[in-house]
Amino acid sequence: MKVKPLADRILVKPLDAEEKTAGGLYIPDNAKEKPQKGEVVAVGPGKVAESGAKIEMTVKAKDKILYGKYSGTEVTVDGAEYLIMRESDVLAIV
Repeated sequence: MKVKPLADRILVKPLDAEEKTAGGLYIPDNAKEKPQKGEVVAVGPGKVAESGAKIEMTVKAKDKILYGKYSGTEVTVDGAEYLIMRESDVLAIV
């Protein structure tokens, strides 16, 4: 991986959206929602507070996370789609 996030940013690989509903119906591509689940691929070193103290990152590589629907910026690296977002955009670690 050639991308190294800076400060409190993380690089996330979105997981595929569900193909079937709980009732067993298949969802067509144009009706699928944006995935809100992903796997952390790379993590920045952490943010530096105004006092100069370093704030360590809570998430780490290979964590599965939940994030907001419109969080992050979409980027393409080596033909694969990723999101770059701040750690504060992460809602939970699954």
